[in-house]
Amino acid sequence: MLFNSSQFLLQFLPLTFAGFLLLHAMRLQRLVPLWLTAASLLFYCWWRPANLPLLMGSMVFNYVLAGRLMQSRSKALLAAGVVANLLLLGVFKYTGFVAENLAWVTGAGWNIPHVILPLAISFFTFQQIAYLVDAHGGRISERNPINYCLFITFFPHLIAGPITHHGEMLSQFSDQSRFRPRWDFVGVGLTLFLIGLFKKVVVADPFGVTASPVFAAAAHGGGVRFVEAWTGALSYALQLYFDFSGYSDMAIGLGLLFGIALPLNFDSPYKARNIIDFWSRWHMTLTRFLTAYVYNPIVVSLTRRRAERRLPLPRRGRMSPGTFVALVAIPTVLTMLISGIWHGAGWQFVIFGLLHGLYLTVAHAWRTWRAHRGAPVRSDAPLVVVGSVLLTFLCVVVAQVFFRAENVAAALDMLRGMAGLNGITLPQPFGASDTVRALAGRLGIGIAPLPLFEESQAIRIVLFLAVVWTFPNAYQWLRGVPTALDARPRASWVERFTGQATWQPSVALGLAVGCLSFLSLMLAVSKAPTEFLYFRF
Repeated sequence: MLFNSSQFLLQFLPLTFAGFLLLHAMRLQRLVPLWLTAASLLFYCWWRPANLPLLMGSMVFNYVLAGRLMQSRSKALLAAGVVANLLLLGVFKYTGFVAENLAWVTGAGWNIPHVILPLAISFFTFQQIAYLVDAHGGRISERNPINYCLFITFFPHLIAGPITHHGEMLSQFSDQSRFRPRWDFVGVGLTLFLIGLFKKVVVADPFGVTASPVFAAAAHGGGVRFVEAWTGALSYALQLYFDFSGYSDMAIGLGLLFGIALPLNFDSPYKARNIIDFWSRWHMTLTRFLTAYVYNPIVVSLTRRRAERRLPLPRRGRMSPGTFVALVAIPTVLTMLISGIWHGAGWQFVIFGLLHGLYLTVAHAWRTWRAHRGAPVRSDAPLVVVGSVLLTFLCVVVAQVFFRAENVAAALDMLRGMAGLNGITLPQPFGASDTVRALAGRLGIGIAPLPLFEESQAIRIVLFLAVVWTFPNAYQWLRGVPTALDARPRASWVERFTGQATWQPSVALGLAVGCLSFLSLMLAVSKAPTEFLYFRF
């Protein structure tokens, strides 16, 4: 079931919220976790009921195993539990990929059956691995089975995140005062949900319509040309931005309807000045998970080995190139490689992860070098800020080409087109000027109709890039009211220049938000819903 579907908007959500209100009116708040768990399981199995036993079996296995780990603290048992979870993920997500590559290497003519990927398997697998690790480490005390089921299945975050941590969720589920209608939460929750719905159906989906034909042409070896390649790449960058941002807003808004605060997962990442800053803003809960459960353990293990071998360890403010490679570059690349593979089964996702690992390594090396010279980590000079944001955005767009392409060959064709190696042809309207036509002829640039490009697409790209880079995000706009868990929105330029938060209640603003919300709802219920992009991961 999709948040932007008529079944969800007109049936599931109203009935689930009505049940929540009824239990409160009957003073049965203790049954709210059970009600929300049942609703979440229905939400999950709506698309494919056959996947429900898989989810239930995974939860039972990990809950029981966590109890054993709390008693025995066995490393072997923990390792077995982590491997079992990864095997489950691997069987469904990577069997086809591994078999195809083995068949290619060996020349075997295997008939590889198509495996339907269960929804949310990547997300609930990561959450439960974290739960097992923390159970082994003695960091779990709350063991209510219903609360655990709700922690894994809570429908606002189940399908595409945020990846929640047991410590921040189970404490809320154990607090009966949470499960009562708070109309300030409801008001803000509905506002966030409708903002997210607007981003999805009004902004993201049309960009997807523009991007898809370009990537399809690249997949068929069409030699996508310069203007079309950049139109496709930038359209996909904006589609992914507003699609994922919209889902994150909707998830947090839905949580607030039921008194539950979910962690922030998206914080204007295209405003990032470097790739380190980007990953602190993009899929923030995935970054948090990878840092805590992948990167840090790798660094600790490598540091311990170096200490045992009596190799030099990093000193405050100083790090030799060898130490930097061993304790920063290797863990960073390995972590981002895992991130890339987690996102999808394909060599294009491996390259996506390795690219970001390379980006992060270069960024950390730059910071280390500047620290050695006693230079400030970053400059706030306007030209430096603009240049840094644009360079970071360019790197992200290049990596996203692999993220979106059907395979590596299609991604490389797109990149060749973006570099002008497939030819540069300007769209027909440029030919109206004799000067432009003459200059294009001298430079060897053609002017002809481009079947995958329209002027309106370019205008929309420029308009929404301006929105992305200049407008405050929803959490900056709603500063001062409860939104995401422990949200601390950065000050927007509006706030810095005016000295006050962006959001101010008014009749005009209420009418504007109401009209945009009505438009979003009508579009959502009047057409077949499109999946959120992160549903496929």
